Amino acid sequence: MASSPFPQGIVSRIPGNMFGYHGWPSVCKADDGTLFAVCSGYRMAHVCPFGKTVLFASFDEGKTWTKPVIINDSPLDDRDAGIVNLGNGRLLVTWFRHPASVYLTRYLKSISKANTPWENHIVMAHMASYAALPEEEKQGGSYIILSEDNGVTWSEPIRLPVSAPHGPNVLRDGTLLYLGKEMYALPGEERPGAVAAYQSSDGGRTWQRLGEVPVPDDLTDDNIHEPHVIELPNGRLLGALRVQGKKKDGEEHLFTVYTTISDDRGKTWSVPQPTGMEGSPPHLLLHTSGAVICAVGRRKPPFGQRAYVSFDGGETWAKEYVLCDNGFNGDLGYPATVELSDGRLLTVYYQQLTPEEKTSILQTIWSLD
Repeated sequence: MASSPFPQGIVSRIPGNMFGYHGWPSVCKADDGTLFAVCSGYRMAHVCPFGKTVLFASFDEGKTWTKPVIINDSPLDDRDAGIVNLGNGRLLVTWFRHPASVYLTRYLKSISKANTPWENHIVMAHMASYAALPEEEKQGGSYIILSEDNGVTWSEPIRLPVSAPHGPNVLRDGTLLYLGKEMYALPGEERPGAVAAYQSSDGGRTWQRLGEVPVPDDLTDDNIHEPHVIELPNGRLLGALRVQGKKKDGEEHLFTVYTTISDDRGKTWSVPQPTGMEGSPPHLLLHTSGAVICAVGRRKPPFGQRAYVSFDGGETWAKEYVLCDNGFNGDLGYPATVELSDGRLLTVYYQQLTPEEKTSILQTIWSLD
């Protein structure tokens, strides 16, 4: 496959720092043109207990970015980060975290393998402090915070039963639509393993469940994760889903995108259909030209970031763009795209800049043909 013709830029890079790992970004554009990006930052590794939600801003359409500002830091690992512009200086940020028990049991071995002996001493000391936390602070879940002043100050966290890496999206009437995967929901809040749609009519303060995405006959809940959704010009909702692992009776290991649609504003959804995309998870953007852009991370050689473009509302994906193919391994991806003032596109993602470094937040500015 041909190399990308587009130059690669840096949003945030902290080489030589044990807390230099940054991952899972999202990006949005405010009403005044300011770009805001978020990610899980100041980490040691892909799985570690130190993740914080950090915010960056660019006032020149991605030519330069501010230093990261921590806007959320719980005692647990705050992972992923989605950001949405709600208009009039209002921003919404999402993230999720695993319960403390997950790190003390399931992830303990992988954490110790990912770090140096010195880093492991710090990790184990931090996780030992979990025992002193109040029980409510040990729980995992999906969260939202809101800002009324372009990210200067933030609300207290609002808990939701579903999560998605890039958060919800704003419909044309101002309603927020969140297509998410059940994430440590409280008993009775949500069907375990479901991908469900929630809406908010008050800017994210309260949420109402709409409907659930059906599971294809040859897949299970465990195959489907990390959705994203946009509204098309005709009012149809287009959802995209990360589909991974083996089908019920298959041997192929999937890492791709399926799409689903709703024509009743999220109450019912079609059975997801495969797109054939080489990568995941998806981020959707409706370009002013009418094209739908789906960005994914490619976690097999050549490692990197891809964007697929549809000119028929997601029915078919006519064009693949190589945003970069210089990754060193599969620890990369989660690209998210925003349209710039001249119609060009800026996609942020996480990836190593050199094989000796921890992952950084990088960007590619590119154009549709």
